Amino acid sequence: MASEIDLLLRFLDEGFDRKAWHGPNLTSALRGLTPEQASWRPATGRNCTWDLTLHCAYWKNVVRRRLGVDPEDRFPLPGSDWLPLPEPLDDAAWRSSLRLLKDEHRKLRAAVAGLTVAELYQPAAPNRKRPRIEHVRGIAAHDLYHAGQIRLLRRLMPS
Repeated sequence: MASEIDLLLRFLDEGFDRKAWHGPNLTSALRGLTPEQASWRPATGRNCTWDLTLHCAYWKNVVRRRLGVDPEDRFPLPGSDWLPLPEPLDDAAWRSSLRLLKDEHRKLRAAVAGLTVAELYQPAAPNRKRPRIEHVRGIAAHDLYHAGQIRLLRRLMPS
């Protein structure tokens, strides 16, 4: 019988990079994009795929810190939530952003795997009222939400 930890790891993986019944996960939504496609915006002031990629990486870091794992390990890029895009918007920068997303997912997954079931039901980080389990479920859903946005952006892109 799977523990709550095992189920949460499965949710994280299905939302990020494992095959699941619901269709595209975040990694498959990003697969094959060029820097030009990743930085395309449907209108001025709207998010592009690159924005969403950095946003997802940022929130994986926040949730990991809220879990009480490496609370001082700040996100490596300046800013918060919606971060500025790197300059220049080239292949190296895009690969670096994808690598950052993958690294933050790996660290989050390891943090969840290191929790006990009892810790899942304790409040996350100081001054948080919600238990850790809600933060983990939320970040898994967050990946899927933004994967759907990215799939829509891909359909809206000019050919």
